[in-house]
Amino acid sequence: MSNELTTHKVGIIMNGVTGRMGTNQHLRRSIVPIMEQGGVKINDNEVIMPDPVLVGRNPVKLEKLSDETGIEDWTTDLDSVLKQDKYQIYFDAQRTDLRFDSVEKAVAAGKDIYCEKPTALTTSDAVELHKIAESKGVKHGVVQDKLWLPGLAKLRQLKKQGFFGDILSVKADFGYWVFEGDTVPAQRPAWNYRKEDGGGIILDMFCHWRYVLDNLFGEVKRVSCLGATHIDKRFEDDGTPYEATADDAAYAIFELDNGVVAQFNSSWTTRVRRDDLVTFQVDGTKGSAVAGLRDVWVQPYSATPKPVWNPDIDTDDNFRQDWIELPEQQEFDNAFKIQWELFLRHVVKDEPFRWNLLEAAKGVQLAEIGYEASEERAWKDVPSLV
Repeated sequence: MSNELTTHKVGIIMNGVTGRMGTNQHLRRSIVPIMEQGGVKINDNEVIMPDPVLVGRNPVKLEKLSDETGIEDWTTDLDSVLKQDKYQIYFDAQRTDLRFDSVEKAVAAGKDIYCEKPTALTTSDAVELHKIAESKGVKHGVVQDKLWLPGLAKLRQLKKQGFFGDILSVKADFGYWVFEGDTVPAQRPAWNYRKEDGGGIILDMFCHWRYVLDNLFGEVKRVSCLGATHIDKRFEDDGTPYEATADDAAYAIFELDNGVVAQFNSSWTTRVRRDDLVTFQVDGTKGSAVAGLRDVWVQPYSATPKPVWNPDIDTDDNFRQDWIELPEQQEFDNAFKIQWELFLRHVVKDEPFRWNLLEAAKGVQLAEIGYEASEERAWKDVPSLV
């Protein structure tokens, strides 16, 4: 038996890598750590080693990232690297409104596709990208990182163990205060608040909520939504004011195919007084759980207190003390890195990877229908895309 190590070198075009998500989650916390750990281990004799080229519009930022990460190859010329056979995967973390054309061009060049969500501004375009990729025969996937968050992984495990009994409802509270940029610098880019540039919290977050709900709790069948632009004036990094035309908050109810009701509040205009920047509460007949990004607290039926409503007297109850924090039973890697490794195994070893461009289109569809529901002040059905 040979002990020789086979290294599958995979060239990756990383477009939009100078943006917040591209730099932090995909480059610094995913691809670089995979390279530093010696690649993705398939077995004792095989590994997959990423070979990235950094692509963007700002050469100064690209050169700085190159120096920081030790990844020597970078360019502002996407077309030139799309022509190179050494690059098998095209990854896109650009602004949403730029994604369709770039992904379409990469598919035409025969590249396998892995990209951020939303994959397009409209459902029709998102579905079209899936069709284009399928017709060309390339492999394709979309980032659905929250499925590998420790908090949601623990909820999935509780559900598998039957902890909840019959799940009745899910409540999610997401968001924080994003500063306007005049007196305190904003922590999100300005395009997020311009609808004409692909911004808006419904388009951004409903793509997440769709795959979270579909994969953990049930398929979304109907939606009621109220979107709002609470702050209509924000400021560029240089202090230039601009009109905020995109929604910065959304208040939604999703009805799932199994009767579960999900209430999700998403806001960039709220202040945090909860356990994390996002919390998910799952209530079932046998117990409830609240998950943050990493930690989970549970309250089983047998340990559920019996509060009595009396607003005329102060309560001695400390309701948070009635919950039990789940112990750490395993270690969790970065969620983005986990999915990158799965996609690389899919490309090289043809292992299953079901988070494809059709799944991405479902998220865009929910956002688009969410906007319709908000405008019409009506419940809207979510038809199947299959």
